[in-house]
Amino acid sequence: MGSRRDAEALVDALGASGAALRPGGEEDAVGGCVPRIVAVPPDPGAAAALMAAAARHRLVTVARGHGTKPVWGGVPERCDVLIDTGRLNGVDHATGDLVVRVGAGTPMAELEAELAKAGQRLSVDAVVAGSTVGGVVATGLSGPLRLLHGPVRDLVIGMTTVLADGATASSGGRVVKNVAGYDLGKLHTGALGTLGLITSVTFRLHPVPPARRFVRVSVEPGDSAAVCDAARALRASQLVPSAIELDWPVDGPPELQVLVEGAESGVGRRAAAAAALLGGRAGVGTEPPEGWGELPGAPDDLLLKLAYPLTGLPEALDVLRSAAADAGVGVAVRGSAGTGIMYAALPRSAAAEEAAVDAVSRLRAAPGDGRASFPDAARAPRPRHPHLPGARDEIPGLALMRAVKDRFDPHHLLSPGRIAGGV
Repeated sequence: MGSRRDAEALVDALGASGAALRPGGEEDAVGGCVPRIVAVPPDPGAAAALMAAAARHRLVTVARGHGTKPVWGGVPERCDVLIDTGRLNGVDHATGDLVVRVGAGTPMAELEAELAKAGQRLSVDAVVAGSTVGGVVATGLSGPLRLLHGPVRDLVIGMTTVLADGATASSGGRVVKNVAGYDLGKLHTGALGTLGLITSVTFRLHPVPPARRFVRVSVEPGDSAAVCDAARALRASQLVPSAIELDWPVDGPPELQVLVEGAESGVGRRAAAAAALLGGRAGVGTEPPEGWGELPGAPDDLLLKLAYPLTGLPEALDVLRSAAADAGVGVAVRGSAGTGIMYAALPRSAAAEEAAVDAVSRLRAAPGDGRASFPDAARAPRPRHPHLPGARDEIPGLALMRAVKDRFDPHHLLSPGRIAGGV
């Protein structure tokens, strides 16, 4: 009876917003935190009214697209209202300007199909199948094409968000240039909804290349330095690869994979040159390798992220694989050997958690640039390992992050706790 009265009180508080409301359930949990109510605004205006009503009643809101990454980030301190952005969709494509404005709830696959009709693309890989545009931006997750085109934030030229008090803020637009002041696109990318609710994003686009080739070569196991040396050589060449990926399965040798795109006449020549640079064992094909642009491992695996300069990546990979071997567990690694951003997956077990903690602790204690972290922090082993480096007082830039949070969300009503350091 109490939960029913609670839901009825929330409906009374939020009902005038125009959003569809229903009680939250276990299937709606974000990082294990079950919302009291789920709200589905039909349009940006209703989303703003919903946020304003929530702010008046000091209700904590958390945004969700298709729910493909509910454990990414930390566990929200609480979740009164889960805002489902599924109806904040739609594609407004300015074909001649190579620009698109798209609703945050639009599936990436739907956007890709719409742009392909005009021979254009958003040069961002949907690393997690089923992701929405808002989810990709909110997590800041980028795939292989990041090497040539930059992370997703570099392709955002405009954004509309609803702030904590229900006010709507916009920046940029259908020009490939940002105006002075806050760059909302960069500020909200990767913020996991802690600064506002993204309702639409405007991106700059690229033509779909007429041809592409994948160059693949196996590398001797244990020779991480050779992989990174090859990646550096490719980047320093004039071949302009779109992506340089490393796929290192639990069983089997690591494989370096290079994507070359462009006009048919030039792509063949550049792919052959890349194969020659990588040695006589390299092969060239037109189809992407299995798992291309996907996270390694299974959905329930323990996931780690390595972000290192190419000079430091070999040591990071060696430390990780050494820790896994010492614990008697396998580890799969996949990611960009061209940018130094890699993901590692270990089948979830107590031994795997010990290996992950050991690797992350050793890497964070080592001198030099680079960072190892748990992107799905809601499922990270940290609760049993409070000594793990990266506690709330050890996050780089934490003071600045908190200052920005206080500026945009003074009452901490937007996904509090989802960013490292409890932001």
